[in-house]
Amino acid sequence: MMASNKLASFRLPPLPTIGEIIKLYNLRAQKQLSQNFLLDMRLTDKIVRHAGNLRNAHVCEVGPGPGGLTRSILSAGAADLLVVEKDTRFIPGLKLLTEAAPGRMRIVHGDILTYRMDRGFPTHVTRKWEDEPPNLHIIGNLPFNVSTPLIIKWLENMANRDGPFTFGRTQLTLTFQKEVAERLTASTGSRQRSRLSVMAQYLCTVTNCFTIPGRAFVPKPKVDVGVVHFTPLPQPQIQQPFKLVEKLVRNVFQFRRKRCHRGIEMLFPEARRLELTEAMMGKADVDPSLRPTHLSIGDFRALADAYARLCAENPGLIAYEFREELRQKRAGKGLREEEEEEEEEEGRY
Repeated sequence: MMASNKLASFRLPPLPTIGEIIKLYNLRAQKQLSQNFLLDMRLTDKIVRHAGNLRNAHVCEVGPGPGGLTRSILSAGAADLLVVEKDTRFIPGLKLLTEAAPGRMRIVHGDILTYRMDRGFPTHVTRKWEDEPPNLHIIGNLPFNVSTPLIIKWLENMANRDGPFTFGRTQLTLTFQKEVAERLTASTGSRQRSRLSVMAQYLCTVTNCFTIPGRAFVPKPKVDVGVVHFTPLPQPQIQQPFKLVEKLVRNVFQFRRKRCHRGIEMLFPEARRLELTEAMMGKADVDPSLRPTHLSIGDFRALADAYARLCAENPGLIAYEFREELRQKRAGKGLREEEEEEEEEEGRY
């Protein structure tokens, strides 16, 4: 949610511009790390405004790079900013900011995919899950190659209430490729509806805040960038384990251009496929002719509940993976090429 007030009055002392920092330390974006620098402070300030009121807040910034967004977070009045940076080339420039904001910024050299954020902040920040979100925010201009795996990891943390969500319903404000941002927020029936839409929306209120044109970044990426805000829901809309929901949604969207029963069939061993699919669709009372993109969160909730009951009645069913059965069955013959291509395409988030 965008804060109604302007940025807090804390002002950093005179510092080299971000462009000067890049030149001073000879920083070049590395293509293999999907790095793109955002130098326009008006845009970094706008990202921060959409994160909410950061006055006296605890904040974790993911991949600060040369520190443009970092400056906006500090200028918004954050009391405790933890930055996690994998690339050591940026550390000297970030240390300038720690000196400019003494006692308010910490630097961790590490990989956000493995960093234990539950150890990064004091326990007094914690709020009960049902209460308002804690005064703790995660903000980041994410590299494209890490954005989807990272949000899936955090969604699982959210479902399990661990990692950054040990402290309560921690809010996130993150950048994604525009197409990914659209998938995260896509409504039922829309062309962009995907696995990612369902996994995010059953756990969060997700808002596509605004789009940043690619030309605003250095180097300029081939795509525009969307800024997305996540607020975890007090209660998830599907009350089943994350792994079960993820498996169900993955199978359904495996064949997104077909009717939903086609993907649901793949949850079951071939010998009992028709029987169990019919039982699941009956228990869920979901129209089997609907395409995956037209299934609502309520439909997925009913399907997940029905699948969970079948798994309870059939020990070992939850561990079944149709791809493994397929590999054993074909025994070196291989699928028809067009089937293989379809599975690869539809298996993405």
